[in-house]
Amino acid sequence: MQAKIWNHAQWVKETDPKALRKMFDELLQQSGFNVLSCTEHHFSPQGYTALWLLSESHFAVHTFPEFGKSYIELSSCNLEFYLKFLSMTKEL
Repeated sequence: MQAKIWNHAQWVKETDPKALRKMFDELLQQSGFNVLSCTEHHFSPQGYTALWLLSESHFAVHTFPEFGKSYIELSSCNLEFYLKFLSMTKEL
């Protein structure tokens, strides 16, 4: 068996943890991904990391508020969902 995993990383302008959580909960579901769980960590004095465990792999966000942006990464074994997600996030 040969596994096929598609990976995507990009910077986004949003850094607010609540806005990021809501936005990516919705975008992942709208893309078709099955979210199994999400874990979050808030750093002191600033910063946020969240990881979504998906049936189809995983998604992560790491904020860099001092630079006004966040880094996102998606790994997916489902090409259809992956491409839908990319089309919805290219303007972020």
